[in-house]
Amino acid sequence: MNNLTDVFTHELKDLYSAETQLVKALPNMAKGAVNDDLRHALEKHLGETQTHVQRLEQAAELCNISLRGQKCKGMEGLLTEGKGLLTDEDKNEARDAALIPAAQRVEHYEMAAYGSAVAFAKLLGMSEVEGLLQQTLDEEKAADAKLTEIAEEMVNPSIMNMSMDVEKEQAK
Repeated sequence: MNNLTDVFTHELKDLYSAETQLVKALPNMAKGAVNDDLRHALEKHLGETQTHVQRLEQAAELCNISLRGQKCKGMEGLLTEGKGLLTDEDKNEARDAALIPAAQRVEHYEMAAYGSAVAFAKLLGMSEVEGLLQQTLDEEKAADAKLTEIAEEMVNPSIMNMSMDVEKEQAK
């Protein structure tokens, strides 16, 4: 990489790989969720992620670059870690409580990458591409906020109540 355009191109390719990997992983994450709101949030984000892929393709076309040929190792690692949670035989609220931060790590990775890509597009004077990327960044932030809401209002209190019930049973 020799200049900002090279760095920007690298970032777009990385994001494209990350998003296409996520399109494949989200259906399994959604199937693994017990909480209906969590499952619906993951399913909704799958649709958004498919749109993110399309926006990246549109941005690449506007920039006259190819998005092929680069594998996002960061996303691969995050998804491998999350996939490990889905192999548990227990499909319960405790697993949901573990799935949420796994999904949020993915969102935070994407938010960092999109934030940089938006800044690069702005510096390079690519306002149309900047707008596409900003729209996706806003959706990633909203998905993260929704996961926090589900955790705080539903999943975490539920698992806490389950833990207290188990402790009471064990004390008898």
